[in-house]
Amino acid sequence: MYKLLQDLTIIEASSFVASPTAGLYCAQMGAEVIRVDQIGGGLDYDRYMRTDKGRSLSWENLNRAKKSVALDLRSDEGRELLVELAAKTGQLITNFPEKSFLSHAAIEAKRADMITARIMGWHDGRQAMDFTVNAASGYPLMTGPEEWDADSAPPVNQLLPAWDFITGAYTAFALLAALRHRDATGEGGEVRVPLGDVAIGTVANSGAMAEMLYRGSDRERLGNAIWGAFGRDFVSRDGTRFMVAALTDKQWRALLTAFDLQQAIANLEARLKVSFAKGDQERFVHRHELFALLQTRIGAADWAEWERRLTEAGATFERYRTMHEAANDPQLVTDNPLFGPSTDNPSGFAYPSPGSFANMPAQDRGTPEPAPYLGANSEEVLGEVLGLPNTAIGRLIDTGIVGTSDKETL
Repeated sequence: MYKLLQDLTIIEASSFVASPTAGLYCAQMGAEVIRVDQIGGGLDYDRYMRTDKGRSLSWENLNRAKKSVALDLRSDEGRELLVELAAKTGQLITNFPEKSFLSHAAIEAKRADMITARIMGWHDGRQAMDFTVNAASGYPLMTGPEEWDADSAPPVNQLLPAWDFITGAYTAFALLAALRHRDATGEGGEVRVPLGDVAIGTVANSGAMAEMLYRGSDRERLGNAIWGAFGRDFVSRDGTRFMVAALTDKQWRALLTAFDLQQAIANLEARLKVSFAKGDQERFVHRHELFALLQTRIGAADWAEWERRLTEAGATFERYRTMHEAANDPQLVTDNPLFGPSTDNPSGFAYPSPGSFANMPAQDRGTPEPAPYLGANSEEVLGEVLGLPNTAIGRLIDTGIVGTSDKETL
């Protein structure tokens, strides 16, 4: 864990993916992130898949390096404690509804320069989640085999909740931007980040929206081909499937060298009266001829030969792996400095865990910190942040307003 944000304390009141991700990224950069949950766990505490100890692996990994406070958020006193914690620290990450006890106005009434980063569904207040905004984006209806009929083929959802993770990253960025503005002006405020806007805005930023409006129609399905450039999956003689890509002339030349296709490509260029060395367009337009040529060549040798030659040529490629294979891959995980040992997980399961994705050689990334047990830091935080005496904290625990560590409860 880096120490770039070591003087920053953030209260996080959230669930599921996007909001915990924002807090996770801040924690990995050194911020003290205090996640506040309902006693017994919030909506995402028991998310599948759980270990034999009943611990959610999703919750465990999205809440690494954080502290945990458990409150009875169904009670007025528990809700007031959360508002007080947010106001005392001055910065909050949440996906609680704006029209709730955790509204920005309620916290701002206690602290004028309060910064709230709030993740929403849609900008107009409608509920949303990753898989529903993805349905609205258009991508699932551009995904699938090329031969599928455009009018009757079903959508293909992506497995990765990418909009959630992008929203989490953008929220962390927006929070830090708001904090920088406060440092310069003294002004607080609420930053709202709608999941749906992140999705449709990313479609626009990628150029895809302008493309659809310009062409006046939808893009065709491409199977595993790369839109607008050269790339696809191929199968070697021994049945190994791998992906190759060439978005630059250097990458294109490397592929021709690796597969020894210079003369065959020159002959194809002469027949089609084009030059594939001049950019993406011709390589994409004539992709079917190129794909057939490469597959014939690739099918004549085993994967080990192609891996060696592609590496020597400096080509851009990768073998397809199952996720279980990826989790056990030395290059991806075991020998990757991103990962470190994590043996103190609430689940009791020890496995490699990632630190910050950013790699700063001048600083020690450190060993990834585990997620806390639910409520493990309740007494510490209420004492240090709110200044409550032990007697007051004890009363709150005895009356069920505050929860302590659930280490022994599952």
